[in-house]
Amino acid sequence: MIFPIKRDLWSYLQGTEKTVVMYGMGNGADKILNICQQYGIKVSDFFASDGFVRGHSFHGKTVLSYTQVKEKYGCENLIVLLSFASSLPSVLALFDAVASECEFYAPDVPVCGEALFNLEFAQKHSGELRQVYSLLADDESRRIFENTVAYKLTGRIDCLKAAESDRDEVYSSLLDAKSIRLAADLGAYNGDTVRELMKYAPLLSEVYAMEPDRRNFRKLSEFIQKLGTPTVHAFHGAAWSREERLFFADSGNRNSGAFAPGKQVEVAARSLDSLVGDGWVDYIKYDVEGAEGEALIGSSEVIRRCRPRLLISVYHRSEDLFALPLQLHTMAPDYRLYLRRYPYVPAWDLNLIALPKELN
Repeated sequence: MIFPIKRDLWSYLQGTEKTVVMYGMGNGADKILNICQQYGIKVSDFFASDGFVRGHSFHGKTVLSYTQVKEKYGCENLIVLLSFASSLPSVLALFDAVASECEFYAPDVPVCGEALFNLEFAQKHSGELRQVYSLLADDESRRIFENTVAYKLTGRIDCLKAAESDRDEVYSSLLDAKSIRLAADLGAYNGDTVRELMKYAPLLSEVYAMEPDRRNFRKLSEFIQKLGTPTVHAFHGAAWSREERLFFADSGNRNSGAFAPGKQVEVAARSLDSLVGDGWVDYIKYDVEGAEGEALIGSSEVIRRCRPRLLISVYHRSEDLFALPLQLHTMAPDYRLYLRRYPYVPAWDLNLIALPKELN
C-alpha cells in the first residue's frame, strides 16, 4: 500500500480563494468548525436543504437555504463542507445533487477522541496502516481500506462510494449467518441489529444483548417482549473489559456512549466473558461507540474458547482503522481479517470482520 496523497483537505482549504460554507448544523458542524478555526479556515455561512430552513441561526449567523447560498455566492465560487451524517438513500441523493453543482467535501472527524486523521496522522501511523493492509484477507478488503484512507485525508465522497459493500454478501457469504445459533450483540441499541441478524440467521436461538443507554434499553426491552425466538438475555450496561461503573452520555440515540459528549450519567459496565460465563457464542457484534478495544479485552476468554465470528466497528476513533485490527491480531493471530463498509456519509458503518481459520 502507498500514500500518494501529498496534501489533506485541511491544508487545501487553507489555500483556497473560494468561499467555504457548511451544509448542516449540530455537533458535527461544531467539530468541523473547531478544526477550521485551528487551521485558520474561514466558514462564511451555514445552510440547510431547501424546505428545512425555519429562520434559525447557528454560531451567530442566519441559516440560509441551499438556493439562497447559491444565489449569494455562485456555485463556481463555493466549497461546501458537509457537517452531518446519513445513510438514507434520499439524503445521499441530496449530497450527490449538491456535489454536481458545487465543490463538495464531507470532512472526516472522529466520533470519539481528539486525534484527527490528517496527513500528519497518516504519516505518523504509516507503519501500522501498512501492517493492517498486509493482514487483510482479500482484494475487496484492501480496496476498501485504500479508498477509506483516501477519503479520510481528502473528504471526497467519490472515495467513499468506491469503498462500499453489499450487506447481503457480508451476512450470507462472509459470516455464513445461516449457521449462527448463539450470538452476542454489544451495543444492541433498540434491537435493530438483532432484528437484522434474524433475517439472515434462521437458526438463531439465543442472544446476549448489552445496551447502556436507558431509553435505548427500554426500546430494546419492548422489542424483546414481542419476540418468541430467539431468546434475548438483555443487560442494561456497557460492554467493557471488567466490572466497573462508567460515566456515559445518556443521549438516547445511536451515538450514546462512554466517550460521547452530552449529559453524563453513571452506568454499570461488565465484560462479555462474565456475562456469558460457561455459555457459548457463535458470533459477536461490537458497536460500542469508541469502547471496542475495552470490549475486545472483556471478551478474550469467549474468543479463545468459542472461536466466534466477529464484526467490529472500526470508525469511531481515528486510530480504530489500525489499532483494533492489530489488537485482535495479537489476541487471535490465526483469525482472517476482512474489511467491509455499508453506504454511509461520512465513513461510518465501517466494519472489521474476523473469522476463525476453521470457518471455510
